[in-house]
Amino acid sequence: MGSSRARIAIDAMGGDNAPAAIVTGALKAASELDVDVLLVGDPEKIDSCIKEHQKDANFPNLNQVEIIPADEVVEMHEEPLSALKRKRNASIRVAMELVKNNQAQAIISAGHSGAAMAAALLHLGRLRGIDRPAIGAIFPTIVPNKSVLILDVGANVDCRPKFLEQFAVMGTIYSQYVLGVEEPKVGLLNIGEEPSKGNDQAVRTHQMLVDNPLVPFFGNAEGRDILSGNFDVIVCDGFTGNVVLKFAEGLGEIVLNILKEELTQGIMGKMGVTLLKPSLKRFKQRVDHVERGGGLLLGVAGICIITHGSSQGPTVYNAIRLAKDAIDHQVLDRMQSQFESQKQLTAVPEPTTES
Repeated sequence: MGSSRARIAIDAMGGDNAPAAIVTGALKAASELDVDVLLVGDPEKIDSCIKEHQKDANFPNLNQVEIIPADEVVEMHEEPLSALKRKRNASIRVAMELVKNNQAQAIISAGHSGAAMAAALLHLGRLRGIDRPAIGAIFPTIVPNKSVLILDVGANVDCRPKFLEQFAVMGTIYSQYVLGVEEPKVGLLNIGEEPSKGNDQAVRTHQMLVDNPLVPFFGNAEGRDILSGNFDVIVCDGFTGNVVLKFAEGLGEIVLNILKEELTQGIMGKMGVTLLKPSLKRFKQRVDHVERGGGLLLGVAGICIITHGSSQGPTVYNAIRLAKDAIDHQVLDRMQSQFESQKQLTAVPEPTTES
């Protein structure tokens, strides 16, 4: 595992709270995570945000942050490809080019997710052997200190069985080398446990995963299995995965709000909250999507983190941590090596001719 100082490019103009929230998270990461941060966007606005933190004792390493000018932004209402072609100096495009030119090892964006995916494909390209990239999101489970990686959660609305098989291989590698699961259990999201359940796509994918020696496949996972801790990786198409992602985020917020409301009722409730404060803080860390930092765009030839448009400083900080983990564990090299191995395993030998 590598430990050299990482350089991470951030689209400082992307997101509802940019650039202030982006800068706050980036400065905290530069101070605590042994990373150099390249903030891409409007220099005047970024510099103004940085100056607000210059006297803050929590951010002593402001010299580890560099501003890269970019005077255009892909707005949320714009069609990604046409906007990227028209706005050649858009912050997401400039940031992506930094990774392409080896001036940064990863990119993070809280802006237009479609533009981030399009820019990644245009400038970084896919890893050899990958037909479609997938966004992977890390969810907590009922088992303490155990998470589950779900992919795809939004990059591909429709998926062929071959795509889902590739997602399973990428998820296995990420679970092993970044999440530290020695023998990850991979599941296919479906409406039943039996191999024959589901639509044609699910049935065909199930058999492909059974036959793939690179995937530790443990069968179908139903909706109730997602957060059970029974699986380490769950694959699905981007339509289903995005619904699961948004539902889980909404459910987490509802649970937190209900606890806050109910536990603070009356004098006894307020006293109880004081006693329970450490436990409630740990609970929030387990269920709050802010703590997870966003989703990884796996399958492109670069480390790319797509985070929430509403990201605040803590989300950006955790996204940078997520990117650094992927860099330190050499995820890209491991994925490329694994797909090369699969190619060799599935290659059809040429027929020999007898003399």
